[in-house]
Amino acid sequence: MPSMNVSLEGDITWSTKRHPTHQAAPRSLGPLKYVALDCEMVGTGPKGCRNELARCSIVTYEGDVIYDKYIKPLDPVTDFRTRWSGIRRQDLLHAIPFDQAQKEIVKIMTGKVVVGHAIHNDFKALKYFHPACQTRDTARIPLLNQKAGLPVHEMVSLKRLAKAILKKDIQNGKGGHSSVEDAKATMELYKVVENMWEQKLSALSLSDKAMDLALNQKS
Repeated sequence: MPSMNVSLEGDITWSTKRHPTHQAAPRSLGPLKYVALDCEMVGTGPKGCRNELARCSIVTYEGDVIYDKYIKPLDPVTDFRTRWSGIRRQDLLHAIPFDQAQKEIVKIMTGKVVVGHAIHNDFKALKYFHPACQTRDTARIPLLNQKAGLPVHEMVSLKRLAKAILKKDIQNGKGGHSSVEDAKATMELYKVVENMWEQKLSALSLSDKAMDLALNQKS
């Protein structure tokens, strides 16, 4: 099923999948504002086979936390996945409803460049599609793999990139992941290659425009 694009007014339109890291943001956006997003999921359905949102954290470009809430899944939880998600039963006792969280999160992201790691999973859990030109996925930025000394086309975990590039150990211990810690690490990684990556995206965008112009002139 395709993902949904949810507006602030609650309207929903269907969107097709797009590559999240190969489009420059249009200049009409004005000065770009960046945030980093990370979500933790739990399992619902038979044997916890379905991913559902249970926590979402958002940090600013400077790493300040501007959103961090537990979210009640739409369906009963059958696997808390605490080892990875860090979510426990008691965390969801006073969690906010999914619909409320979705509106709050979308409001924060609208008009901003959103940074995340394998961020399509987060957007899917949010039942939301963010514009490709305003999305930066650190799992799909070859420059980060190069700096880490890893194959450029390999999907590298956030934990490995943080260790290799930032010299930080994250996602340690038996308590599971922290979406705040992961969001901060993702933003730090992005900032390492920001200038080079944005220049590359701008060059690709100009190249595409030149090709379109040439094709239009021929027709």
